[in-house]
Amino acid sequence: MLSFADQTLLTNLILMLLSYIYIVSIIFVSNKLAKILMWSQETSRKILHILIGNLSFILPFFTQSIFPVMVAAPFVLVTFLVSPYSPIKSLKRPLVGLQDTTKKGHSLGLVFYSISYTVLAALFFHTPYVVAAGILPMAYGDGAASIIGEHYGRRKYKILSQKSLEGSLAVFVGSFLSLLFGLVFYSLFFQFSAVEMIGLSLWTAVIATVVEAISPLGFDNLTIPVICAILFSIIRGR
Repeated sequence: MLSFADQTLLTNLILMLLSYIYIVSIIFVSNKLAKILMWSQETSRKILHILIGNLSFILPFFTQSIFPVMVAAPFVLVTFLVSPYSPIKSLKRPLVGLQDTTKKGHSLGLVFYSISYTVLAALFFHTPYVVAAGILPMAYGDGAASIIGEHYGRRKYKILSQKSLEGSLAVFVGSFLSLLFGLVFYSLFFQFSAVEMIGLSLWTAVIATVVEAISPLGFDNLTIPVICAILFSIIRGR
């Protein structure tokens, strides 16, 4: 019979393996669907961008911080090696699915995404809902902004890069709804009142909308999660 320590290690390893399987699966499926349904690679990239955010829901089940960190950390290197800045061009062929989603979007967008998840998982492991407060607005808010802005963005404005009012509204709605759902989920593990969940989701959605509006193109994968997580933690006070 396995000892408690061995059982804990095995559980964490299984969760990490399931996370890897999930990531690889949605990379594969998003590219296959793009070909079957004739979606653009930009749409495929945003579906990947959104679905990876769901990894924030597995965090409460890990018992040691190194494991969720190792879920994302290897992808910092992997996504860089398939980017246009890669020093090893031969890697692009075996990783063509991921390379397609990278080259069609911001060239370092997925690298920043991986960095954000890694850093937040390391810093806020014991309060994983703070990680969710950073990751979900980036995944669903920024993802919705790109899709809505691309298809329906008519009222343009520019601070550091061009945005649309429709896209900014999508950031707010996507961030609010995804984080509210996330906090309802996290209320199974931590104490949250209904008023607190709604208030925190609203404040975070406002922050995400402002940060996305003023972020240079591509850098919102860093700025949104980091700033939202830090300010969420400060607003909640723990």
